[in-house]
Amino acid sequence: MPIIEEFKQGLERAVQTFKHEMTGVRASRPSTALLENLQVSYYGETMPMKHVASISVAPPRDIFVQAWDKEAVPAITKAIETSSLGLNPQTEGMSVRVRLPELSQERRDELIRYVKKLSEQSRIQIRTLRDEFNKKVQSGFEEGKYNEDQKFKLKEQIQKETDHANLQIESLVKSKIDEINE
Repeated sequence: MPIIEEFKQGLERAVQTFKHEMTGVRASRPSTALLENLQVSYYGETMPMKHVASISVAPPRDIFVQAWDKEAVPAITKAIETSSLGLNPQTEGMSVRVRLPELSQERRDELIRYVKKLSEQSRIQIRTLRDEFNKKVQSGFEEGKYNEDQKFKLKEQIQKETDHANLQIESLVKSKIDEINE
């Protein structure tokens, strides 16, 4: 049924958005995703850092940002300093080194609360989508597109897909919390 496929696509978008948001949450190990989408003001334009530099990880706790243009280095440094990540970049010629400090227990707790807040926002988005599609099914029933059995089967499928998406989000939250607590 096309309404279920449309609903699945909406759920998939919500879960993918949540996954993308999770990559920007700092954990104990360095990740290029932490800096990739920071906005850099460069020649009067605002663009993601990945458009003005290459970003790489140097274990155990360093991230290197290699600017493609010497003029971009101060803008990259400023973008990192003014971000909410609490990082201190060190400029080394055409590159910027960011050393990730150890996470304090207080910072870990703060990150966990933030992850849970993001997950709740995603769950709200999923519930809203479910309610919207349940209303579409109900109006289709009232218009005569669906009979009583089809209406209940569609609503049951919508709930089943909603539960599956919520389980996906829950497993992502659990893995991110485990990563933060490493």
